[in-house]
Amino acid sequence: MKKLTLLLFALLFSLGAGAQVKIGYFSYDKAILSMPDYQKAQTALKSLRAQYEAETQRVEDEFNKKYEEFLDGQRDFAPTILQKRQSELQELMTKNISFKREAERLLQQAESDAMEPLKKKLAAAVKEIGEEYGFSFILNTDGEQLQYVDPSMGEDINELIQDYLQ
Repeated sequence: MKKLTLLLFALLFSLGAGAQVKIGYFSYDKAILSMPDYQKAQTALKSLRAQYEAETQRVEDEFNKKYEEFLDGQRDFAPTILQKRQSELQELMTKNISFKREAERLLQQAESDAMEPLKKKLAAAVKEIGEEYGFSFILNTDGEQLQYVDPSMGEDINELIQDYLQ
């Protein structure tokens, strides 16, 4: 945040007193959420997440069933069979843990891939609006990064961006 403030101060100072600086600001998150393709991406991600959750539940149920069978029969198993079953359970548990980690990684990648075109479209909209309306800067108000903009120097462009993205 300090770097952004220093950069803005340096740029404003270097522009001189006679140059007009026009600042736009908007909520990046609000803009992304308003995009029609956002809901499509979320629906696809929800479906994919449900598939991974169903598979995770299936393998957990399989493990639990085998574990219960192991507990029920462990007194009657010969030592070598007992050891074999323990190894099978351990291997199954390791595979299940690996699957969960991989599923989470794949879900994160799918979310990143789904959001990338939206981010590019928003970046293009911000650039086009900046050029068309003559903004020197367009700032993101999310994350409490922009506490104040003088209304005589800054303009809320949330509606412009949402209109552009529709």
